[in-house]
Parts: sequence; structure tokens; C-alpha cells
Amino acid sequence: MIFFRLLSRLPLPVLYGISDVLSFLLLHVIRYRRNVVLDNLTRSFPEKSPEEIKQIARGFYKNLGDLLVESIKQSSLPPEFFLKHIKFPNIELIQEKILAGQTIIGMSSHQANWEWIPAALVLNKMPVDSIYKPLSSPFFEQLMVHIRSHLGPVPTPMNSLPRQMVLRKHIPRIIGLIADQVPDVPEQAYWTNFLHQDSPFYPGSERLARSRKMAVYFFDIVRVRRSYYEVTFRLIAEPPYDDLPLGAIMEGYRDVLEASIRRNPSDWLWSHKRWKHWRGKYASISAKLE
Repeated sequence: MIFFRLLSRLPLPVLYGISDVLSFLLLHVIRYRRNVVLDNLTRSFPEKSPEEIKQIARGFYKNLGDLLVESIKQSSLPPEFFLKHIKFPNIELIQEKILAGQTIIGMSSHQANWEWIPAALVLNKMPVDSIYKPLSSPFFEQLMVHIRSHLGPVPTPMNSLPRQMVLRKHIPRIIGLIADQVPDVPEQAYWTNFLHQDSPFYPGSERLARSRKMAVYFFDIVRVRRSYYEVTFRLIAEPPYDDLPLGAIMEGYRDVLEASIRRNPSDWLWSHKRWKHWRGKYASISAKLE
């Protein structure tokens, strides 16, 4: 822990130099999940040439290096840094909901630097519960909770969400979900076509939105340049949900996520083993969304 805290004190330009070296090593020496990255890209973009696929892959490893050093730096960054470096062009959409006493669901993805966004939202007077999948390593779990809680977000393990909903029900806030993770139990997933492939999604976001009557927004994160980000809020659905078909919220998330990835393909986490399960092995979840 001390090593990472000392590393976080290095200036960002120095850390970006480390990122450049790290990106090169991950791609050409360590070859970190390179086959997974190239296979995911090839199947997701069948219309692109091999050279275009390689170019996206090179951009991905550069983004990955930046994500790693920016995450390390996060716990030592002051409030004014986030206010200057992260912009929300249509922030009034969310602020109006919070000021009206409403809690909303913010569905994001492993895109650009998703780790910095909760702190920036809190500094813009929008409390955030950051829902996350716990890490298997106790050391890195403790480290990431320390980083993610910097400046006020509340990191919340997925299995603690129901209890957290009760404990913090009096606080209008954002329930932030990185919703493109692979479900642990694929037979309970919501299956749909995503980037030309059958893909399982966690159905909990839709269940939560319907049961708590909460609006759902997609947080579209774009890297403007190193350390500068822009987040656009895109409405997926809002109550009443009585006439909205089951699965419509998940399909809406799928649509805006895919469109965002196509606009900036290198910024998504292509090393993620997103398609390690197959639909044919599992039953449809449509009935289980009720």
C-alpha cells in the first residue's frame, strides 16, 4: 500500500512516461491477453481490415496504460483537478433529478477512465454509490476501495447493494453500475446480440429500476486527451414502466453502449473476456426479469 501511495505522488507527466513504457511492454513483450484482444476486435468489427484491427489494439494498450497510472494517481488528486479535467455537457439532466429528491441509476462501462467519474460527480453535488465486483485479492480490494472512496463516493460491493438501498434511502443519489461485466451465473443473465455476438448482461439494473421506479441513464465517457474527459448523460428509460416491455432497459443500454464503443473503439476494455459463455447453453432470462 505504501508503494502505491508514494507512486501516486509522482507528477502526471512522469506517470504518463511510465504509461508509455508499460503500454509497449504489455503489447509487445508481456503480450498481455493479446490473443483475446485481437479475437474480440475481429469478431466485433468484421467489416474492418486486419490493419485497422491492429490499430485499434495499439490504441487500446495505450488507453490501458493510462488507465492504470491515472487510477494510481487518483487518491492524491485535489478537488479542483477533477472539476477542471472532467466536464459534463448536460449535467443539468442529472442535477434536476437529485435536487428533486430522486435517486437514479447510472449505467456506465469499462470505457476510457471510468474510475475518475464518481469523484467528479460528487464534487458537482451529486452523491454516488459506486457498485463494484469485489476483487479476489484482499490487498488489491483494500487498495481499490481506498482509491474509489477518494473525495466522497461510496464504493459498494454488488452483494451489499440491497442493504445499502435501505441504509441510504433518504439520500437522493446516483447508483453507479459498470454494467458491461460478464455475469457470474450466465443461466440467470439477460442475453442479447451485442457487437455481432450473443452476449450475457446482468439483469439486475432493470430489476432495480422497475422495483424502485428509478430513471436510468447511460454515462457516455469520452477521453478528450490525456487526463481530460467528457461525460454525456443519455436517457435510457424512466418511469412509469407499466407499459415498457421486459428487457427494454437492457436493450436500451446495449444500444447506447455499442454506439459509444463504435465511436471510440480503442477506449473500451478489449482484454475483458466478454464472450466466454454461449447462449445455446443457457435459457432466456426474459421471464426472470419480472
